[in-house]
Amino acid sequence: MALSYEFLIERAEQAAGEAAASRLDNVRDRALRSEAAWRAMAQQVREVADNRELAKQERLAATDWEGALQ
Repeated sequence: MALSYEFLIERAEQAAGEAAASRLDNVRDRALRSEAAWRAMAQQVREVADNRELAKQERLAATDWEGALQ
């Protein structure tokens, strides 16, 4: 199952809420680490999607250019 950016951000927001609501330092720290991890994964998913789109556009441009030469 591929994780979506939206899903990962929702989990990060949930962890941030848990951190804000926590009275215990160790629980708050754990939630903040969790939030950071979820946000890092979301950023990675976004970068992969952006790179795929860029590669797709480059392939299309190369195909169009080759077609113009013929």
